[in-house]
Amino acid sequence: MSEQQQPQEMARNLKNRHVQLIALGGTIGTGLFLGAGDSIHKAGPAILLAYLITGAMSFLMMRSLGAMLVSNPNYRSFVEAVHDYLGPRAGFVTGWMYWLCWIGVAMAEVTAVGKYMQLWFPHLPLWIPGLIMMVIIIGLNLVTVSAFGETEFWFAMIKVVAITALILVGVFLILIGYHAPHGTVSVMNLVNHGGFFPTGWHGFMRSFQMVVFAFAGVEMIGMTAAETQDPKKVIPRAINGIPVRILLFYFGALFVIMSIYPWNQIDPTQSPFVVVFKQIGIVGAASIVNFVVITAASSSCNSAVYTTGRMLAQLTSSSSRPAIRRLGRLSKNQVPAIGVLISSLVIASATILNYVLPSTVFTLITSMTTTAFLFVWLMIVLAHLKFIKTDTEREFPLPGAPITDYLYIAFLIFIVVVLFENPSTLVTLYLAVAVIIVLSLVSLAIRPTRD
Repeated sequence: MSEQQQPQEMARNLKNRHVQLIALGGTIGTGLFLGAGDSIHKAGPAILLAYLITGAMSFLMMRSLGAMLVSNPNYRSFVEAVHDYLGPRAGFVTGWMYWLCWIGVAMAEVTAVGKYMQLWFPHLPLWIPGLIMMVIIIGLNLVTVSAFGETEFWFAMIKVVAITALILVGVFLILIGYHAPHGTVSVMNLVNHGGFFPTGWHGFMRSFQMVVFAFAGVEMIGMTAAETQDPKKVIPRAINGIPVRILLFYFGALFVIMSIYPWNQIDPTQSPFVVVFKQIGIVGAASIVNFVVITAASSSCNSAVYTTGRMLAQLTSSSSRPAIRRLGRLSKNQVPAIGVLISSLVIASATILNYVLPSTVFTLITSMTTTAFLFVWLMIVLAHLKFIKTDTEREFPLPGAPITDYLYIAFLIFIVVVLFENPSTLVTLYLAVAVIIVLSLVSLAIRPTRD
C-alpha cells in the first residue's frame, strides 16, 4: 500500500520468541497428536521419509517467501509481494483464497474443541466450548498484537513440552531395551515388520496427502512481517529454524513411536501419544493428550483470527469505496479490530453450520480449504521467480534459485496427481479450483488502486 492509502501502521510488538513459536505452532497441530496413527497405518515407517521430503520442500517455499519479505520491510504480508510481482489480480485471488483457507481451518477447529471437551463432559453441547473459546480469542486479538503473540507462545510451548516428553520417554525405553507386551522396544521395529516400505510405493505416495496438509499454516510467518520487531533479523531466523523443528518434532516423535510399537500394531483410530504415555504407566494419559489437542486447536483458532483479521483489513484497505475501505482501519491499539470481528463472526458460525448442514457437506468445505493452501504456496513461489528476475540486491536469497523454485513447483504437481488418484480428495480439489475460478472472475471487475 502507498502511504496515502494506509496512513496507519501496525505496532511492531512481536518479539523474536513470539515469531519463533508462531513458526513452530504453524508446523505442529492436531494432525500430529491425533492423526499420526492413521498416517503410520497407511505408509508404515516410510512416513518418516515423506515428512523429510515435505519438510525440505516447505523450507524451500519459506525461503522464497522470506527473500521477498526481507527485501521490503514495508510489506504487511506475503500477499503484497504476490501483488507486486504477479499483479493486483493475482494478489486479490491469493489474498481471498488465503482468507478462506484459514476461515475453513478455524471452523473445523471450533467444532473439534467441542468434541474434545466431551471426553470430560459427555453431555456438554458442542457449541458451548467453541463459543467460549472464540470469545476469549477475540478479546486477546483486540487488545494488542503482543497479547496474541504471548498467547500463541504459551500454546506452542504446551505442544513442545508434550512432544519432547514423548521423545525423551521413547529414547529411554529404546536405550534400556524395554520389554513391552507386544515385544522389545527397539529401532529394529522400523524394518522388522515388512521392511521400511511395507505398504509399497503406492502407499508411500498416497501418504503425502496427509503429510502435506500437516504443514498447512507454516507460511503464517509471512503474516507477521508488519508487526515484528526487526523483521530483517527475526524472520530469517524463524525460517532457518524450520528444518530443525521438523526433524525434531515430526521425525523424532514418529521415530520413537514406531520404535516402541511395531507400525502394524498401532491403532489408526487412537492417538499414538496416548498409547505411549499409557505404556509407561502415566495415569490419565488420555486426559493429558486431550488437554494438549485442545490447546493445539485453540492455537489454530488464535492464529486464524489473527491471520484472517489482518488479511481482511489488507484486502479492503485499497478499495475505491470508502465504506469498504473502513474495514481496514486500525483501532487505537493498532490492530485491525473490524477485520478481526468480522472474520471471527464467520468462524463462530461453524457452531450453527454444524446443525444446519449435513456433516458430509461441512467436512467437504473444510477439506477444500486445506487443499486451497496448495494454490497459495504456488503463488508464493511464482512471485519469487519474478522477484529474482527484478531484484538484484537479495539479503536473504533462496539457495539454488530458480532451480529450487521449479523443484518445489514439481513437488506441488506431484501432490495434485496424488489428490487426483484419491476419490475422497478429488471432489475437494475440484471445489478448490471452482473457488479460484470464481475469484478470478471477480478480480476482473476490480480496479487496481495500488501503484
